[in-house]
Amino acid sequence: MSPAAASSDKKQSGLARVLGSASAGICEIAVFHPVDTVSKRLMSNHTRVANLTQLNSVVFREHADKVLGKRLFTLFPGLGYAAVYKILQRVYKYGGQPFANEFLTSNFKDDYYSYFGAKTGKALLSATAGSLIGIGEVVLLPLDVLKIKRQTNPESFKGRGFLKIIADEGFGLYRGWGWTAARNAPGSFALFGGNSFAKEYIFGLSDYSSATWTQNFVTSIVGASASLIVSAPLDVIKTRIQNKNFDNPESGFTILKNMAAKEGISSFFKGLTPKLLTTGPKLVFSFALAQSLIPAFDKYIK
Repeated sequence: MSPAAASSDKKQSGLARVLGSASAGICEIAVFHPVDTVSKRLMSNHTRVANLTQLNSVVFREHADKVLGKRLFTLFPGLGYAAVYKILQRVYKYGGQPFANEFLTSNFKDDYYSYFGAKTGKALLSATAGSLIGIGEVVLLPLDVLKIKRQTNPESFKGRGFLKIIADEGFGLYRGWGWTAARNAPGSFALFGGNSFAKEYIFGLSDYSSATWTQNFVTSIVGASASLIVSAPLDVIKTRIQNKNFDNPESGFTILKNMAAKEGISSFFKGLTPKLLTTGPKLVFSFALAQSLIPAFDKYIK
């Protein structure tokens, strides 16, 4: 395959990218917020879960003895923060990565193609663009912090509203930003890279935007699975940093040391199985939907 053929992706408008990724974010939060709450609470749990009774206590906490309907309702804390964060995140990530990819392609395509070949070079350009976007995602960290605290440690709010917390905590809301960037860089690299490699080597697509819904779904599974596995250890540390009380600035390295000493190496993959079964489908759903909706909106707009 020639370099020209390998770089023949159709470019969508910025508006289409915003509308497609925002729509994917809205659909994702509507379907998966309770699942995300369960995953975050499992990752934040420091004890061994050996039976359903213990699992019930970890997931539903003080509401564990309530009837099922009331228990399920408690899985929607922080929905407002989650909605704003998720929509902005998906617009930034899914809508921004194509712009970063186009920039890298226009400036470094020859280097990538000469080192890795046209097909692999093109996929790695997409992966690198995803990694850069993932690092920049730390800008949205305060919303993610507030969402996770509402899901796992609501006592930390002490009756304060959003604006009061912003005023009180300031840059403290960026606690754990380094660990977040360290998680996002390989995680986003694997997400977009796995997706691109699947499109290149499974379906042989020269124009990624021409993929069908089924192709986007399959390639999203590959990318999402790779992303979750690669980022799992750093994600556990990031979550534990963020779910602490605002007045407990325990460092990531302290958490890492304590986890290794007290809980063992396997603790760095706590919640990975439920995350693959819960966050995995959520990521696959939104990623596949965004990749399908962006070309659809672009076609409609034009």
